[in-house]
Amino acid sequence: MALRRDELGPLIALLAMTAAWGSTFFMIKDVVTRIPVPDLLALRFAIAAVALAVIAGPRLRMSTTTLRRGLLLGLLYGVAQLLQTFGLAQTAASVSGFLTGLYVVLTPLLSALILRTRIPPAVWAASVLATAGLGVLSLQGFAIGYGELLTVASAVVYALHIVALGRMSEPGTAWALSAVQMATIAVVCGVAAVPGGIQLPASGTDWAIVIYLALIAGALTMLLQTWAQARVEAARAAVIMAMEPVWAAAFAVAFGGEGVTGRMIIGGGAILAAMYLVELAPQRRVVRS
Repeated sequence: MALRRDELGPLIALLAMTAAWGSTFFMIKDVVTRIPVPDLLALRFAIAAVALAVIAGPRLRMSTTTLRRGLLLGLLYGVAQLLQTFGLAQTAASVSGFLTGLYVVLTPLLSALILRTRIPPAVWAASVLATAGLGVLSLQGFAIGYGELLTVASAVVYALHIVALGRMSEPGTAWALSAVQMATIAVVCGVAAVPGGIQLPASGTDWAIVIYLALIAGALTMLLQTWAQARVEAARAAVIMAMEPVWAAAFAVAFGGEGVTGRMIIGGGAILAAMYLVELAPQRRVVRS
């Protein structure tokens, strides 16, 4: 059964965003062996901010409220990026992926606690199911240490960003809000990169990767998320965002030389089932009634 147009647009936008995110894993895994992570993040988001400003042009006129919101949202996202990055340096990538993905279940929890939002049982069930799928996809052993604690902290801040963006994003402000967020994230990551000096890419291939990360997996994805979250609840958006590791696995198989495993099938299937539970199943019930 087809979704209504006002629901289909945000769903497609969020799926496209997670596909772009998922496509970056094998690129980042390679390029961070040559460029320090804080330097890569600062350069990536600075290019993204400039690109949004140039493309948006007159649409960047904004109110003081939009500016304040963008600064707060960008600060949250930038801090989450740094916490995740420093945590990743001290824990396995698989564990980091799972712990970061805990924002899927933390988002409805924070929505309920902070905004007093009533979360439907189906969304709670989907959040737990998606988290279980993330665990199957990612985990191969687990121990709690400093790196894991930093990564959990990043998941909390990512969830706060999703909740805040869902409350602050409004139709018509996507360009301005995205541009301010990108600029703020660049400043936050730049502060972390400055002490050691910012290292630029040394080859055309690395520049191509950085530009892709900036324009497609940075500027475009922030614009898509900001636009979509003005039209869909934060908890539902978080479940759809759990598709990121599914896309990452698909790209790893297609371009990274990895093979299909049972973990990919089971974990990816659980995440797809969670997305069905919050997006498609309610629509089928409406039609039958």
